[in-house]
Amino acid sequence: MKLKIATWNINSVRLRMPLVVKLLERERPDILCLQECKSPVSDIPLDALKDLGYDYLVARGQKGYNGVATISKIPIEDAGSVDFAGLGQARHVAARLENGVTVHNHYIPAGGDIPDREQNIKFGQKLDYLNDLKVAFESNMPKKSILVGDLNIAPYENDVWSHKQLLKVVSHTPVEVETLLDVQRSGNWVDVIRKFIPNGKLYSWWSYRAKDWQKADKGRRLDHVWATRDIAPLIEDCYVVKEVRGWDRPSDHVPVFAIFDL
Repeated sequence: MKLKIATWNINSVRLRMPLVVKLLERERPDILCLQECKSPVSDIPLDALKDLGYDYLVARGQKGYNGVATISKIPIEDAGSVDFAGLGQARHVAARLENGVTVHNHYIPAGGDIPDREQNIKFGQKLDYLNDLKVAFESNMPKKSILVGDLNIAPYENDVWSHKQLLKVVSHTPVEVETLLDVQRSGNWVDVIRKFIPNGKLYSWWSYRAKDWQKADKGRRLDHVWATRDIAPLIEDCYVVKEVRGWDRPSDHVPVFAIFDL
């Protein structure tokens, strides 16, 4: 089966449901994984999704913060969630397809502004979340799985507008990068976006603080699609829809797409 999957930090699903609908109408992914929904699951406006044929939802939510939702037009079942780092927050949910492939939707903590766990509890929580992921993968090696989401780390030099200037900025510090790559290695994951697009600058996030985000183009690749090595070779295409950042009342993130022939 062809599987077209997208991941997008929507920054409030109720506020930006018109943008979700616009993207679904335009791109018609089979599965759309949203992060930072900022809504209880019961308050997600499902009618707009069902009108487009997206009848399936697996989600975890909370009022005003965090939240992950996996929307699908093909059958999926709830495969559970894990409270990594014991934060008591809605940051992970898994959905299983009929062919046995499991899609993990993650919203990893941003980590605050100071890259020091002693001075900044949020940074410590981010590292703890990642370390819990690593332990989970080491104890139960994932198979036939896709991991997507806002991982809040841009790991490579060409994932940021300036490697040198961002080395001490949360999301690109050496400790975050190495920890994320440890997670990737522990689960034998393949970063399919960079496998498919190995060269050149590639971003999925541009700050709201920039007066002209497009002209400044100071982006970071914070949103990822990984696949286990048994299905990673089945990737057919990957792309980022940058223009979404310029839509009316946008999220600061844009959707990232991957197409598999499963």
